[in-house]
Amino acid sequence: MNEYEYQVVIPARWASTRFPGKVLHPIHGQPMLAHVVSHARESGASRIIVASESDQVLEVARRLGVEGCLTSEAHASGTDRIGEVADQLGWDDETLVVNLQGDEPSMPGSLVEQCAFLLARSSDASMATLGVALHSREDFANPNIVKIVTDIRGHALYFSRASIPYPRGDSGQTEVPTRVRGALRHIGLYAYRVGALRRLVREPPCELEQIERLEQLRALWIGFAIAVESARVVPGPSVDEPGDIARAEAWSGAGSLLHSRG
Repeated sequence: MNEYEYQVVIPARWASTRFPGKVLHPIHGQPMLAHVVSHARESGASRIIVASESDQVLEVARRLGVEGCLTSEAHASGTDRIGEVADQLGWDDETLVVNLQGDEPSMPGSLVEQCAFLLARSSDASMATLGVALHSREDFANPNIVKIVTDIRGHALYFSRASIPYPRGDSGQTEVPTRVRGALRHIGLYAYRVGALRRLVREPPCELEQIERLEQLRALWIGFAIAVESARVVPGPSVDEPGDIARAEAWSGAGSLLHSRG
């Protein structure tokens, strides 16, 4: 395998708790999954696989011209689902795979490529992810926006829903620490070495993960190095619930066209 060759797996769960069937909900007349697959193609990945517990989702994937992999209904996360794909397909531990969630219709392919290449270049890391700058106090304090701080090597020190690093001062105001290296808003895009992925899905959730509801804290807990880089562009919104569809459509624009579905 070429040093920079990588796979993209799109976990596309039908039975979403807050929005059942969301991965097939139309955006500008096309299923959400079609937009995600289009961006995966833009990334230059050597292989694109949609992983789902739903035959309906996999049939749409095949009509879009990509592989489908039927996975268990029991998976608690997209990471677990990708772990099953890696085992079904017998991937080597050094294989690079990017987790592009099926509810990220506005994630540019250039960021998928950036995340994969960051891991390929980072021989001392097990995973890679991206972040963008924080620009407002509201975002810095918002528990729905996950923050990252990194060390001098650009590896993650911690992820939190809290305001980190917290600027303690006489004013009592929580300002965005724009001069602190590595204070970023996390983007939910991951690249893994498959050997690390296999270990990650075998480990039980750790206490920090359960407190913050952030799965990536399990990776830090067991000692993984996670390479972090500033995203070259700012992605559009993900879709968590029905009200997010309008935001995704507004971001992409009414004239948005999908690339050829091959």
